[in-house]
Amino acid sequence: MRLNKKMRVPDPDVSPEATAKQEESVAAKAVKPKKKATKPRSEPPIRAAASPRRAQSQPDEDQNAQGRDAGVAEDASSPDPDTATETTARATPQSRSTGGERIGATIEAKANEPMQLRKTGGGDGKGPPQTFHKRTPPEDFQNTLRTSLRAIWRNLAFVLVLTCATNILILAIPIYLFQISDRVLTSRSLDTLIMLTAIVAGAVIFQAAFDAVRRFMLMRTAVEVAARLGAPVLSAAAHASLHGNGREYQTLGDLQQVRGFLVSGTLISFLDVPFAPLFILMIFLVHPQLGTIVIITALLLMIIAFVNQKMTAKPFAEANRAQSMANQHLDSMARNSQIINALAMIPEAVRIWGRDTAQSLTWQVRAQDRNVIFAAISRAVRLLTQIAILGWGAFLALQGEITGGMVIAASIIAGRAFAPIEGSIEGWNSFLLTRAAFGRIRNLLSNSALQFEKLRLPRPEGRMDVERLLYVPGGTKRVVLNGISFSLNPGETLAVIGNSGAGKTTLGKTLVGSILPTSGSVRLDLMDIRNWDPRQFGESIGYLPQDVQLFPGTIKDNIGRMRADATDEQIHDAAVLADVHNMIATLPQGYETVVAADGSPLSGGQKQRIALARAFFGNPRMVVLDEPNSNLDVAGDQALSKAIAQAKANKITVVVITQKPTLLNVVDKIMLLTDGRVALFGQREQVLQQLNASRGNRPGIQSQQGGPA
Repeated sequence: MRLNKKMRVPDPDVSPEATAKQEESVAAKAVKPKKKATKPRSEPPIRAAASPRRAQSQPDEDQNAQGRDAGVAEDASSPDPDTATETTARATPQSRSTGGERIGATIEAKANEPMQLRKTGGGDGKGPPQTFHKRTPPEDFQNTLRTSLRAIWRNLAFVLVLTCATNILILAIPIYLFQISDRVLTSRSLDTLIMLTAIVAGAVIFQAAFDAVRRFMLMRTAVEVAARLGAPVLSAAAHASLHGNGREYQTLGDLQQVRGFLVSGTLISFLDVPFAPLFILMIFLVHPQLGTIVIITALLLMIIAFVNQKMTAKPFAEANRAQSMANQHLDSMARNSQIINALAMIPEAVRIWGRDTAQSLTWQVRAQDRNVIFAAISRAVRLLTQIAILGWGAFLALQGEITGGMVIAASIIAGRAFAPIEGSIEGWNSFLLTRAAFGRIRNLLSNSALQFEKLRLPRPEGRMDVERLLYVPGGTKRVVLNGISFSLNPGETLAVIGNSGAGKTTLGKTLVGSILPTSGSVRLDLMDIRNWDPRQFGESIGYLPQDVQLFPGTIKDNIGRMRADATDEQIHDAAVLADVHNMIATLPQGYETVVAADGSPLSGGQKQRIALARAFFGNPRMVVLDEPNSNLDVAGDQALSKAIAQAKANKITVVVITQKPTLLNVVDKIMLLTDGRVALFGQREQVLQQLNASRGNRPGIQSQQGGPA
């Protein structure tokens, strides 16, 4: 309960003079008026309607405090609201385009110009995002590769221990034969025979168990490698394909090559080779001359393996290259199966594929012939060595230097020593292919740009700045884009027109980061698109390519960009925004209609409209549409125009690349490209007037009334 002045009880510890001074101070504070909260005044009326987002007044001190809390840099002093309003009004496109200003001078905002502080986290007005200043975990593919290698080497170390035990236990059989020949047969002792048989049988059982365990380990190691590296390799290949020719996806085949080598008998032979000196030492213990024969044979086998590798390297490489070209032709046939059947091109397609396949088979036969020859030579050397050991061992036995059992044991041990060497020779080509495949995997993961950590920025508004964009395709000197610069404010729509080959599609790809420019930059909300978090940037934009492709799955999955966390509300909103909901409703299964890889059972126009809804999924801030009405009928064109108008109402920046004049009535600006340069750029009325004046009544451009310009 609040007490007034008369009801207050005086404090006995406070003097009357202090009490009087305190009351005077309180009275002075009560008389002093309170400072009103600073509020931005309403905008004065201006002749041209300013963009609501660009004409937004400066925030108050509370907004500045929130910006500082969020980590946003601000100026030292906040400008006056009146000054901010007047400055923004002067910068609007409508007010600046009056007065006979030249076309192309309507760029309202420049790069590196400070942006206003705002409470909202994006252009949709839904409040600050919860992920502001939250860093997405880096995709450190190099660390993934190192982790996988450590797992492989850890498993291989255990396999090597089992291999050591296996090779030691395999000596039980020659020792058993030696003991049978020199002891049991001479002493005729049944007890000795039983004990030796029991011991050797146990050793053989353990040897078989250890061998099975190491093969189990190698199989699981191969599965672990595929599980660990599969997703990183595919992600890195998808990103690297932007700078390459699409062959980066073949790295998945390299991963299968590595996995297959880990479970092959060649790796077992390679693991057994280090224990060959152990068997050679055992033969030396039998007799040094027999050991010398084995060493000479091992050197001969190594020389044969080296010559085999040199003689078969080039043929195998040519065979792989030709087979790769044949596979590319096969993929092309699969993609263009309808054209091949419609135009009766099957014989020609088969001939092209057969030519490369025949060339691959020719080189493979040549390489395999050489490999078979050297394998036969090595096998002959090994068998001749067996004969030499038995023959020379018999001679030494006649001389009384060794016994007959020692000769048999030495022959068996020599065969065991030569087996892994021969297996390594036969599998040497597989080892070379696996080593090259692993090298490509390592280079791809090490050089991928996706591994670097990026700051997760606030949701963009949709402001786009293109600065001196230059693009020259790799391996050529043809300039496709030459010094293109322009800016778009949030919610503005731009139509890019021009003749075929003018660079329109290439410009659209650079705007969404599908290809990277040779020089220059594309900025979204002043930040270069290469510095955005890839996931966040993809969620903030939409893209409808010229060649529309849908993924195998339902229409719902395709609109939701195959995301597992896509909600039904988001999918429905995207379909409504793209004005395709009514079209989907006419399908038998609606949103659950299953689409094949070639888009069936949808028509070309339906595929394009579904892809348009996919572009608008997630309420993006910037959308690029490349020839969005190439397959549409009149109703589809009207729905597309309505979708662009709805996007503009939602403050979505839209860039439309088109050859048809029907979309020019719904855009704010028009850009005319000629040979990769900006010939005209400005407000729609200005560009159409100048085109009318310069071209007359040529077809291809339509005025605001719908007639030819």
